[in-house]
Amino acid sequence: MSNVNWKPFVFGGLASVTAECGTFPIDLAKTRLQVQGQVGDSKYREIRYRGMLHAIARVGREEGLRALYSGIAPAMLRQASYGTIKIGTYQSFKRLLVDRPEDETLLTNVACGVLSGVISSTIANPTDVLKIRMQAQGNVIQGSMMGNFINIYQQEGTRGLWKGVSLTAQRAAIVVGVELPVYDITKKHLIMSGHMGDNVYTHFLSSFLCGLAGALASNPVDVVRTRMMNQRGGALYQGTLDCLLQTWRSEGFMALYKGFFPNWLRLGPWNIIFFLTYEQLKKIDV
Repeated sequence: MSNVNWKPFVFGGLASVTAECGTFPIDLAKTRLQVQGQVGDSKYREIRYRGMLHAIARVGREEGLRALYSGIAPAMLRQASYGTIKIGTYQSFKRLLVDRPEDETLLTNVACGVLSGVISSTIANPTDVLKIRMQAQGNVIQGSMMGNFINIYQQEGTRGLWKGVSLTAQRAAIVVGVELPVYDITKKHLIMSGHMGDNVYTHFLSSFLCGLAGALASNPVDVVRTRMMNQRGGALYQGTLDCLLQTWRSEGFMALYKGFFPNWLRLGPWNIIFFLTYEQLKKIDV
């Protein structure tokens, strides 16, 4: 354990928090779009938002600009934990399997990404539940982050804080297992081609492509995860598969891609901000 490099953990957490702050209103719009239109839930049956921009504009107009950052505190806490563990374990697992970055393969990186995604998301799940509840309710939910955290625990117990954890872990396995390997492999080939060096342009293009790949792979799981975490009391969905099938039957297959554009428009800028920040932090001599 003495050979474990601490820099990916710290730099990964700092870059994750920076990216979260820069893209949070888009994430809120994505959550609002995904929870609306549920036939079995009267509270979210109405289609209130026509798209990402309409959702952001309507939330800002009806609930105030502060509502666009509903859930920012647990989101930052989540990234400080999830992002730190995700990047740190991913880099550590890679160095356990391969000594040099030049020797990494797509299969190696995918395996390390899936494992690090499952571990980090499982640990950080309570902050994810809290963030989604606060985003979905907006200014209806009252009190501080800690007050809402305690409220969920008192009403739903420990299981409430880890509601949807299997789905969160599945989503993280998909997202991290796609995004980080795509970034690494794209960056590696761009540099080895000789057309681009290890510079900000290479980092930008690689992060853009990994964001698109992550959004395409993860959106159906993200819709189901969001709905599972947002339900309370009498369960509308009996499990992951039931939620997937109910959504598909009652709203059509494309309902699984609700919020895709805000999801992509968030993952794209999020990954760009994250990797540009992370690559610059790596240059710090500490």
